Amino acid sequence: MRISRGRGVPRPFPPLAQATAKAIACELPARRDQPLSRYSLADLQQVVRQDPVVGPLSRSTIWRILDRDALKPWRFRMWIFPRDPAFAAKAGRVLDLYSGWWDGRPLGANDYVLSADEKTSIQARCRCAPSRPTISGQPQQVEFEYERRGAVQYLAAWDVRRGLVFGRCEAHTGIVPFGRLVAQVMGQEPYRSAHRVFWIVDNGSSHRGAASIRRLTAQYPNLILVHLPLHASWLNQIEIYFSIIQRKVLTPNDFASCGAVERRLAAFAHRTNAAPRPFAWRFTRADLDRRLHDPSAPALPLPEVA
Repeated sequence: MRISRGRGVPRPFPPLAQATAKAIACELPARRDQPLSRYSLADLQQVVRQDPVVGPLSRSTIWRILDRDALKPWRFRMWIFPRDPAFAAKAGRVLDLYSGWWDGRPLGANDYVLSADEKTSIQARCRCAPSRPTISGQPQQVEFEYERRGAVQYLAAWDVRRGLVFGRCEAHTGIVPFGRLVAQVMGQEPYRSAHRVFWIVDNGSSHRGAASIRRLTAQYPNLILVHLPLHASWLNQIEIYFSIIQRKVLTPNDFASCGAVERRLAAFAHRTNAAPRPFAWRFTRADLDRRLHDPSAPALPLPEVA
């Protein structure tokens, strides 16, 4: 019995035509002298049409071809190329700490790991009209125009193993404000009498280089400052907490004063510490080694966190 193809059933295309369409989608538009930064389906349809191997295709057909391999050329993701020559060694130390190891030995019960940084220039934007709450069929409405009521710097440290956060707001960042954060944490138990307290920081001016190590070690003999490699803030767990407060606390930004911002941040930290939950970090030194030596995946994406 012969079965005729009905209307609406997509006709098959030769494998070479499909491969060519995918190859065009995976190219940067500049390679074909296209005045585009990225392709949309409509753009791809025009470019593919000019290729003698492929010929005219509908947008839906191009979408089906790309969808089979999860190709989305209209999307992009920012990433930072690792430029530090000792990137693997420095990042590996941090990942070992997250896994509970230091210098090849497991961390003890009286060892603690803290991830610290600053979230700078958090503005207090007072809206020119009151915000309206959500109603049926309509999201919350926030006035577009606002008055700037100043900005604060939020310094925070995240206890990686306990899931606790310690934060404070300052007018400026720098060595002295960061020192106040360290004193706030190291002046309380269990950190004051701990065997070792590892502080993971980036290379910002508040805690950069060997000078910061000497300065803090002189004040707190049980403190070990661990610097991330350049362009590796995505390995700092405090950045995850910062992303949470950006979504849940600071957006939409509608604060009458800097004091209101400080009170909101402090209240959210108290709420977090009332039910502490460490991040389920799954990116290990082995994962880093695979990424660094896999030519098919040169980018270093954010690690998986549950």
